[in-house]
Amino acid sequence: MYRTKSGEEIFIIDGHTHNWNAAKDNIKNIHGQQFIDCFYGYHTVLSPKDQVWPKEKFDHYGTEQMYQDLFVDGPDDMAILQCTYLTDFYKNGFNTIEQNAEMKNRAPDRIILNGAFDPRDGEAGLDALEAMAAKYKIKGVKLYTAEWRGDSRGYKLTDPWAYRYLEKAQKLGIKNIHVHKGPTIIPLDRDAFDVADIDHVATDFQGLNFIVEHCGLPRLDDFCWIAVQETNVYGGLAVALPFIHARRDYFTNVISELLFWLGEDKLLFGSDYGIWTPRWLVEQFMAFELPDEVKQAKGVDLTLQAKKKILGLNAARLYDIDVDAQKQKIAASSSEKVAA
Repeated sequence: MYRTKSGEEIFIIDGHTHNWNAAKDNIKNIHGQQFIDCFYGYHTVLSPKDQVWPKEKFDHYGTEQMYQDLFVDGPDDMAILQCTYLTDFYKNGFNTIEQNAEMKNRAPDRIILNGAFDPRDGEAGLDALEAMAAKYKIKGVKLYTAEWRGDSRGYKLTDPWAYRYLEKAQKLGIKNIHVHKGPTIIPLDRDAFDVADIDHVATDFQGLNFIVEHCGLPRLDDFCWIAVQETNVYGGLAVALPFIHARRDYFTNVISELLFWLGEDKLLFGSDYGIWTPRWLVEQFMAFELPDEVKQAKGVDLTLQAKKKILGLNAARLYDIDVDAQKQKIAASSSEKVAA
């Protein structure tokens, strides 16, 4: 639990985390190596120097390290675990629901486990999604539209099969659709992360929430023009937030634009763990203030109430989490461990 200097509690839901395995014995080909090396590049360039990990740890940190970084050393109260399969690059997948379920078992009161689907899997994939929903009781999925699958180097949410999967998700009560629409990661294709298809599906699936991870960066303007019109489109701040340290002017522009167009009720905190750990991100975000000239020019402000919403309350609303009840559950669980 994060507390302000005045002692006020801030409930934090880390909306974008992973329990990945990019160890050398799991890498299938050069593309798997390129992918994790690109992640590590973001990690080393945008992190404070004292937060940079050795490469071997970054490749595969494991469940216990993740628990330590999120909930012991870190301020997270809960975390949403997202899947990224990448089975063309990694022998056993990069970040599967089975791997993430290890964290769910480790911290059942703190982890929200999301699934995934790929419309290129056809009928078999629809059955697999139904089985996944039944086994793990998921309320959300993470989609990676640029993922390679054989000769295919991505898909669009507007594809006919994608519509069938979104229809199935809606029927199964999987209402939160997290979509990676951010920077290109080698060797994936930049255009496959374009945000245009969000506009189409958000209009057609009013019963679903589309959380655009990384806020479409570097396509911020395109994303904002879509999200301001579509009431069920949200922005996930993973990748955008680390610029608060490395490029503060850039972050100031991004967050002020998002506040102007989307407002404080449609933005979600995400550390993108393990690219970054949440403690320093939350501390710098809580200390950050918009310059007076930006507040005046754009008519926005990043108040304490706005920060509370972004850091946890907005995600709690999307995932039907009773924050007061959750605080009591976490406290009870912690007390039991101390007693044991």
